[in-house]
Amino acid sequence: MRLTKDAVAALMRPADKTDHVEWDSGLPGFGVRLRGQSKRWVIQYRIGAQQRRESLGDVRRVGLEEARKIARSRFAQVELGHDPAAERAKVRQAAASAKLTVATTAARYLSAKQDRLRPSTYKQAKWHFETLWAPLGDQPIDTLKRASVAARLQEITKAHGRTSAARARGNLSALFTWAMKEGLCEANPVIATNDPAAGILPRERVLSDRELAAIWKACADDDFGRIVKLLMLTGCRREEIGALNWNEIDLDTGVMTIPGTRTKNGRTLELTLPPLALNILRSTPRRPERDYVFGGRGGAFSAWSYSTLLLNGRIAAAEGKPLAHWTLHDLRRTMRTGMGKLGVPPHVAELVINHVRGGIQAVYDKHKYEREIKQALALWAEHVLALVEGRASRLLAFPAPA
Repeated sequence: MRLTKDAVAALMRPADKTDHVEWDSGLPGFGVRLRGQSKRWVIQYRIGAQQRRESLGDVRRVGLEEARKIARSRFAQVELGHDPAAERAKVRQAAASAKLTVATTAARYLSAKQDRLRPSTYKQAKWHFETLWAPLGDQPIDTLKRASVAARLQEITKAHGRTSAARARGNLSALFTWAMKEGLCEANPVIATNDPAAGILPRERVLSDRELAAIWKACADDDFGRIVKLLMLTGCRREEIGALNWNEIDLDTGVMTIPGTRTKNGRTLELTLPPLALNILRSTPRRPERDYVFGGRGGAFSAWSYSTLLLNGRIAAAEGKPLAHWTLHDLRRTMRTGMGKLGVPPHVAELVINHVRGGIQAVYDKHKYEREIKQALALWAEHVLALVEGRASRLLAFPAPA
């Protein structure tokens, strides 16, 4: 049948069929498909050994001559060796990829990982994606090139330092690894980029007694000053004290309990604080309707870089010269080393800083050593106070077992 406007309007699906195509005798491969109550223009052609069939739209919306014009264009493409269906699939995929950007994929990744990451790890990853990687956020996830990642890493390194850039690189690589497994991209462009942290030596800085005293004396009577002193006395990580909650402290018993959700290894840290540390907490103003001990604007303390800069300025002014480069984490290493010098047994010192015991000891020794941990903290606090006051310590060594 040669299809005309009237002929198409009069077409009826055979009663014994659920799907029927009426082909046009004037243009082979072009016809009308009758299925259910619908009538749609279709074309049929062969690409190699594969036969393709494609819909060109509803006959009520696309006129006969327009449908024939589209059909002839498709057939011409086939004659020239092109596959119209495959090419349109590529266009659709490109459009979908354009919507799936680095930023939208990062949002999906963070949503999937939020319950599996520690709050501080999640917060850092979110900051990396939304701040450090923001300039690449609009780029399609499946077309981001290694050169773009490398160039941005150089910018991050200049603005934030090698360590921050290395951590940002690690988070972006983790994002692409996850996205590949989700079928959102085919490759990880972070692989083979230069690691900004390459060549940085492991941290080994242990502060001297003079340096410890200088840092303590330069601490102001503010949140950061109190945090630094507590880090020095407890050996905690900075985020553990910076995000300390009032409900994690019992000022009557002197016990500070940091839940596993806030520790690096996921193990609850329980310390009976020495009087020196408790006095610092008692002197800390309690802000109405705030759970956090330190910080402002409703969140935990976050002004680390600025506050450290001010502290180092005061140290330099008091000492006549700045201290050699040091970090807050060095206080933790210094405490652990100092406890060893004071005779605290290694297994007790490790428990003080919440390191997990390994080997056969961890399997059989389930004792928590609360009394020994309390004694170790008291011994270290007296040592620090003696340094600050310029006198000899009243506690000379860790007490021997009874």
